[in-house]
Amino acid sequence: MSHAVARLRAERLARSLKPFVARGSRAPRCPQCRVLGDYCLCAWKPQVEAQAGMCLLMHDVEALKPSNTGWLIADLVADTFAFGWQRTAVDPALLALLEDPQWQPCLVFPGEYAAPQRVISELPAESGKRPLFILLDATWTEARKMFRKSPYLDRLPVLSLQPEQLSRYRLRRSKRDEHLCTAEVAALCLELAGDQRAAQALDAWLDLFSERYLGAKRHWPVDENSAAHQAVKAFL
Repeated sequence: MSHAVARLRAERLARSLKPFVARGSRAPRCPQCRVLGDYCLCAWKPQVEAQAGMCLLMHDVEALKPSNTGWLIADLVADTFAFGWQRTAVDPALLALLEDPQWQPCLVFPGEYAAPQRVISELPAESGKRPLFILLDATWTEARKMFRKSPYLDRLPVLSLQPEQLSRYRLRRSKRDEHLCTAEVAALCLELAGDQRAAQALDAWLDLFSERYLGAKRHWPVDENSAAHQAVKAFL
């Protein structure tokens, strides 16, 4: 069964006037994990539960990129929602989600870009609601634009994370190592929400995806005894 990011990708492709051509797209990819056939990792997908929800607000072609890590979040977190971002319009379903009384939404973004009164470093005290983390899935330049030009998010608290580790993501590199990829941010959010096992599984799933993706690109043999494979085994 497809998840939110897969559905958003299908919708985005249906609207395209010309095909989206990713690097290395001539070789067939698994439609579920987006990795070249011999390197498919579907059989290794972790099985975990999470109390928190994730809402991905994705910049234009982000859902089309095989290296996108928001897809990995949707693989593991059942309550993942995905919406395409447009400067001049907002999906009514996104607005309805933000008003859903079961959720306590917060926007995850560096606090230095928000008014001080909006910034929080931990989740609000017990409210009887489940945390819903709003993640801007884009390049850093695009994400800053999205933050500034999404007035419907202005009323939300801004969760400013202070990760101690540098980014481990190896497929698309920011010029600054402290910029984490979307899946890494989501794992930190899950940990903050008390979903420790889901956070660990997502970190492991990202590492295995990166290993298989790069292996396919560089024609490395699959090593099921690698550290990344062994880490994922704990969640099968």
